[in-house]
Amino acid sequence: MTVNLPSLLARRHLILMLLLMFLSAAPATAREAPLVLAFGDSLTAGYGLPREQAWPALLQQRLQAARLPHRVVNAGISGDTTAGGLARLPRTLARERPQIVILELGANDALRGLSLSQTRANLARMIELSQAAGARVLLVGLRIPPNYGSVYANKFQQIYPELARQYQVPLLPFLLEGVAGQASLNLDDGIHPNARGQRILSDTVWRSLQPLLKAERQARRG
Repeated sequence: MTVNLPSLLARRHLILMLLLMFLSAAPATAREAPLVLAFGDSLTAGYGLPREQAWPALLQQRLQAARLPHRVVNAGISGDTTAGGLARLPRTLARERPQIVILELGANDALRGLSLSQTRANLARMIELSQAAGARVLLVGLRIPPNYGSVYANKFQQIYPELARQYQVPLLPFLLEGVAGQASLNLDDGIHPNARGQRILSDTVWRSLQPLLKAERQARRG
C-alpha cells in the first residue's frame, strides 16, 4: 500500500490549524459577553457565605433567567476601603473590561472613622476611571449606625447622592434596605447579610440595574 505522505501531512496540518482556530476563538467568544463588574467590600464578596450565595452570583442567575448574555464578576474583597479599591481598580478594569460597574465601597471607611473628604475623593476617582474605561456606573449607597455620631453618619450618607448628581450616574440609595437591623436576615455579627438577606440584596440591585442593562443593550445595537 502506497501512502501519499505530502497529502497526509497537508491533512494533518489543516486539522491542526482548525483546532488552533477553535481554541483561540472560544475564550474570545466568552469574553465578548457584556460584563457586569461587582466591585466592593464584604457586602459584595458575601462574607461568611459560599460565593454562590452572594448577591452577585444571584444576579447572574437573574440575568440568565432573563436570557441576557451578561457575565457577572464578583470583585468584592472583605475589609476593603475606598483607598484599597482605588488602588486595585485600574488593574481590574484593564483585565475585565466591564460594560457596567456596580460600585459598592465606603462602609469600612466610615466604620473606621476615616476622613469623609478622602472617602468622597476616592469614590469620585473610581467613577472617573470606570467611565474613562467606557463602563456605565451604578453607585451603591451605604449608611452607618447613628451611634457613630449623627453628624458624621449624615455626612457620610450624603456622599453618594452628591456624587451621583455630580457624575450623572444612577444611584442605588441603600444596599441594605430591608435587611439592615433585621436579625433573621443577618449573620450573628449583625452586620453581614445571611443567605436570605443576600436574596433581598439581589432584588434591590436588580431593580436599579435594569435601566442600565437596557441602555447598554441599546448602545450595543447602535
